Amino acid sequence: MKHVDGTTQGGVDDYPATSYAWYVTVILTLAHIVSFLDRQVLALLVEPIKRDLDINDTQMSLLLGLAFAIFYTVMAIPIGRLADRKSRRTIIIAGISAWCVMTAMCGLARNYWQLFVARIGVGVGEATLTPSALSILSDYFPRDRRGAAIGFYNMGVSVGAGIAFVVGGQVIGFVTDAPPVTLPVVGELYAWQTVFLVVGLPGLVVAALMATVREPRRHGRIVANDGAAQTEEQISLRDVMLFFRARIKTYGGLALVVAGSTILGYGFLSWMTSMYLRTWDWTVPQIATGIGIVLLIAGPIGVNGGGWLADRWYRQGKKDAHLRVMTLCAPVMLVSSTALPLMPTPELALLMFVPHILGAAGITAAGGAALMLVTPNQLRAQATAIYYFIISLAGLTLGPTSVAVFTDYVFRDEASLRYSMTIIGFAAPLMSVVAALAMRRSYLTSVAESETWDD
Repeated sequence: MKHVDGTTQGGVDDYPATSYAWYVTVILTLAHIVSFLDRQVLALLVEPIKRDLDINDTQMSLLLGLAFAIFYTVMAIPIGRLADRKSRRTIIIAGISAWCVMTAMCGLARNYWQLFVARIGVGVGEATLTPSALSILSDYFPRDRRGAAIGFYNMGVSVGAGIAFVVGGQVIGFVTDAPPVTLPVVGELYAWQTVFLVVGLPGLVVAALMATVREPRRHGRIVANDGAAQTEEQISLRDVMLFFRARIKTYGGLALVVAGSTILGYGFLSWMTSMYLRTWDWTVPQIATGIGIVLLIAGPIGVNGGGWLADRWYRQGKKDAHLRVMTLCAPVMLVSSTALPLMPTPELALLMFVPHILGAAGITAAGGAALMLVTPNQLRAQATAIYYFIISLAGLTLGPTSVAVFTDYVFRDEASLRYSMTIIGFAAPLMSVVAALAMRRSYLTSVAESETWDD
């Protein structure tokens, strides 16, 4: 088989050394951790921000979800197209720098709308990362090893959120009742605003580390319909759309499976702290530490276990290996997420959070690897951008806001937050279960097709 660049297929030997590939994976994972830390720290500041800016749950949910999602999802698509044509490393460096600065700007916001705009800026910066990162990883690892690498990268979600909860929770214990502070040049700030300043700027170190990464040779390109050699720059946007439309059952199915997980994940992570405060008598540091420890332990087990299992099954000849992992994880997520808010004690609720995270993490890891498996090189960043457009828009908007709407407008009682979470905890993963079962045939067809052009 000839690649479109004229070289002969050489299998694993065509890829960079395994040690260097994992070095790159670690740096990308650090960037992912920083991105989710910067994104998630807002969830720990819900109560002091509501108090100081005089806003309700629904307005807060828009900061948690919509403000970030607007450009995080929309900008990822043109950025993804750029990443399929230009240096992915450069795009990531620029993005990390941008979102770190905008996180710090959240700490300088003087009112609700300034904070809203700053959150939009965080979303724009973070839109650069995952489309470029998954594309790079797919060029550093052959297809039967990508699941482990992409699973490791997705560990950034749980580790970033876990750090935000564990470290941030201790800070929030001080911030909640602390008086405003005065900084040189900046002036007087609420104590919670200083958290954004502290969290935002250290990420610039990761941007510097990213500068040490080499842009890899691209693998797994498709050729033009007439058989002529076709570089990634020559694929028109129209042809890209035609490719995805012809495989809508596969791509749409994957997006729906993972969207159920992201709706649930963002919904629960956004409101878990508030649910504990309103339902039980735990302090914020207790809540945040408990949630953070579960994220730091169960999250890495889930993503690495899911990626490893998908790779293992694929090497055994199970072509739907990644989908099998998602089909296994979705019911686990459904049962645990429905039960979690109804637990009689905070300790039991935290215990149910473990399978919730294991199931969600496994779906995240297998979903990203499955997407890369069935997508040619020239379209990987664009496919990732469209995929994340769907799942992130669903997760960041429907997740926090659906919970808040049930609380504010159905139950009309802040103390009923746990019942709002139960409803979403059942409905969102149910969508994942149904979509995973419905898409198996189309997914197998796409995997078979990918084996005709992947190197």
